[in-house]
Amino acid sequence: MNITAGMKSRGKIALIGYRLNKGGSERVMSVLSHFFENQGLEVYIFIVLDDVAFSYSGKLINLGKLKNKTNGLFNKVNRLRALKKEIDEHQFDFIIDFRFRIKFLQEFILSRCIYNAKTIYTVHSAALQNYMPKQKILTQLIYKNSYKVVAITSKMQELIKTNYKLDNLARIYNPADMNRIKALKNEPITMGFEFVISAGQLNTNEKQFDKLIKAYSQSILPSKGIALVILGDGLKRNELVREAEALGVGDLVHFLGFIDNPYKYFSRAKCFLLTSLYEGMPMVLIESLACGTPVIAFDCPTGPNEIIQDKKNGLLIENQNIEAFTEGMNLILNNTELYNLCKENSVESVERFSLPIIGKQWMDLMNYN
Repeated sequence: MNITAGMKSRGKIALIGYRLNKGGSERVMSVLSHFFENQGLEVYIFIVLDDVAFSYSGKLINLGKLKNKTNGLFNKVNRLRALKKEIDEHQFDFIIDFRFRIKFLQEFILSRCIYNAKTIYTVHSAALQNYMPKQKILTQLIYKNSYKVVAITSKMQELIKTNYKLDNLARIYNPADMNRIKALKNEPITMGFEFVISAGQLNTNEKQFDKLIKAYSQSILPSKGIALVILGDGLKRNELVREAEALGVGDLVHFLGFIDNPYKYFSRAKCFLLTSLYEGMPMVLIESLACGTPVIAFDCPTGPNEIIQDKKNGLLIENQNIEAFTEGMNLILNNTELYNLCKENSVESVERFSLPIIGKQWMDLMNYN
């Protein structure tokens, strides 16, 4: 751990996630671990899968190393016992859970038998079923007596309140490490052409890159030689390559895979494009704006309309309207005055999501102030 030598810890917290790689909630856990330790907290990070790529501060307890190939009942019980032993030993002030929570019985056991500290559950997606049972009574059995349930957008908080009648809700946006973005965004790239950009996992159709490629193919961008760059890995890559070829833009759509430093691409793009079916709090929009790049996004649930100020730092498009998305790309890249306005406003528009501001909200929530 990196707590300054001789400094007395202000408290002890556990951050629990699936992995330290790839996902948005995992990146948030990584960023917050650095912030919390810098505030003098003793930080422990528990992960379920043996998958570490993001940096972190504190002590890592990798339960994924206990997972075997069969992942049978005995192995799962063994990992739960290991988790309970660590939690009982350390007597944390707070446990912050960043995971998907789709198995009621498992989550009920965790909440009642293993989590022995004030527990904060985070909800990172408008797809609430990934975090909460559909039945209100089952959700309340897990969450009603927790310290807080933190939604990462105001709309998400409203949905949880309406659907599940929970009173212990808070809203804290995801933080962006602006200093890190600033330090990395100017690293060189080897692309010698203009491009727009998008990013996300390619394993499911949640990001709807097929719709993005269609909208792009129908826009003026191909005729201007402006390429579409997509960052991210997944099983649907070959299918999307074929889609681009079928639409006649195969030579202009570039799949670069997972990139450790996406900011160097965000900062050089003409704009960032998001066509998701749903989101939580899309960090890629905040990060692109922090790089000085305007954004265009569907007004999907949830997040984009709490980040984008329409025609001030980007364009907010009617949800799932591909034709309108195409028109939006044409508008922002044809209208120099609008484009420059959005570009000039981009960085300042996301300062409210900076780590010092969001981190303080977390410290206030836990009364470490």
